[in-house]
Amino acid sequence: MHIVQLPGTDKQLYELVAPLIMNPKVLKQNYNFPFRTSERYEWFIAVEGEEVEGFVPVEHKASEDVINNYYIKGKDPETLKLLLGHILAQRDESKDLAAISFVEDKGLFQDLGFMPEKVWTRYVKMKKTPVKNEFIQEKQ
Repeated sequence: MHIVQLPGTDKQLYELVAPLIMNPKVLKQNYNFPFRTSERYEWFIAVEGEEVEGFVPVEHKASEDVINNYYIKGKDPETLKLLLGHILAQRDESKDLAAISFVEDKGLFQDLGFMPEKVWTRYVKMKKTPVKNEFIQEKQ
């Protein structure tokens, strides 16, 4: 499996995810919320052979990046973990990274350093704050 990273309005993005985001079964898994994109989004797509195994869009806002409305075929935790690992490796460390995860994925996000902020019936708002590099200098 490999990860394809594409801007939110890239032609290849539409070719890869359109069959999924218009599929009633995929929409049902997303509680019938539509998938959105624009030039502010960056998509991470897991591909095995010619099949899309899942995707996670990240919206880049001024003060934070936000993961929301992702899809993982068969709700496979290893695919989600692989995608989130790529997002974490590419992220802007100066900004918070928020995630609106499904309740059932809460533990996986926590394992990757996200902290729950608000829990609803089906979703959990989580946040991973930037790592601050502070150096302590000793006096000589």
